[in-house]
Amino acid sequence: MSQNFIQPYLFFGGRCEEALAFYKIAIGAEIEMLMRFSDSPEPCQPGMVPEGYENKVMHASFRVGCTSILASDGCGDTSPFAGFSLSISVATDAEADAAFNALLEGGEVLMPLTKTFWSPRFGMLTDKFGMGWMIGVTPCETPETNS
Repeated sequence: MSQNFIQPYLFFGGRCEEALAFYKIAIGAEIEMLMRFSDSPEPCQPGMVPEGYENKVMHASFRVGCTSILASDGCGDTSPFAGFSLSISVATDAEADAAFNALLEGGEVLMPLTKTFWSPRFGMLTDKFGMGWMIGVTPCETPETNS
């Protein structure tokens, strides 16, 4: 395989813009691109987008550290995120505490930040959008550093 990679694509069921604003403050996310359904160069197929979604996010890209994540409001689906979590690797205990506490606003602790055999500080939570997060102190590795 050549330089293939996997990118998370998150669907927020009408709350994408709110989620992006939250992640910008909580974990320093940088919005790289945002397109609304009304900005599409081609009209959506009839019935594909719910009424009132014209100004919702059709597609967005945001960066957290060395990772790019894709996001959308989707087409009205409000299914909860299930079966996966996003994992943030930070360099220090202080950074882990800050990310954990910021993402926890309106969310729920699944595992408090604590020392584990694989990390000096690790914890898990679900944020107010239902997204699962794992925060741990480990070096951030990119495909370039693993070559």
